[in-house]
Amino acid sequence: TLEEVKGPIKQQMFSRKASIYRNNLIDRLKSEAKVVVFLEAPKVEVSVDDDPSMGNKNAAVTIVEFTDYQCPFCARARPTVKQLIAEYGDKVHYVLRDYPLDFHPNAKKAAEAAQCAGDQGKYWEFSDLIWANQGTIDPANLKKFAADLKLDPKKFDDCRDQGKYTAEVEKDFADGNKAGVSGTPSFFINGTPIFGAQPLEKFKELVDRALEKGKKS
Repeated sequence: TLEEVKGPIKQQMFSRKASIYRNNLIDRLKSEAKVVVFLEAPKVEVSVDDDPSMGNKNAAVTIVEFTDYQCPFCARARPTVKQLIAEYGDKVHYVLRDYPLDFHPNAKKAAEAAQCAGDQGKYWEFSDLIWANQGTIDPANLKKFAADLKLDPKKFDDCRDQGKYTAEVEKDFADGNKAGVSGTPSFFINGTPIFGAQPLEKFKELVDRALEKGKKS
């Protein structure tokens, strides 16, 4: 009911706004003053597990995203993620992990369905269909997406019905909690957290910093 989800939704919206305002304030202060930062940014150990990924697995920079297929901010981040991967190519390894929020009733099943599509080599194509049709990802439409991609219907249905990836999605969620994730999308660039659908420049700043540090090492 609305009463049951109102509290968590309000809390997430407040946390997201607070994070954006704080980051904007810091960026503005840095641009207006000669600031030299000697401290390393805090880092978090985040496993890539065996989740779907793009790019060079031996790249100097690893980007791990925790996402929710019903989160509008996650959908808004798609063009940024794709542009980032296109620009940096083999210099980055991008990993997508699932963090379905409790008040998004179809997010968990969508994540499992995408993994099932991955068994037939269509994870990213299925994922793109979910993002493009975010408002209609109920079980019937997930089945339709599989048909659109010409997946073997029996293998796809068996995978979902038997809950093959239920534990995998739950593990992603638990790992996200350990890493300090409380909302989506949440990114970790070589362990440095960045929360929300931030501008491309913010991601590039962290990636460039990580690449430069790798050269010095």
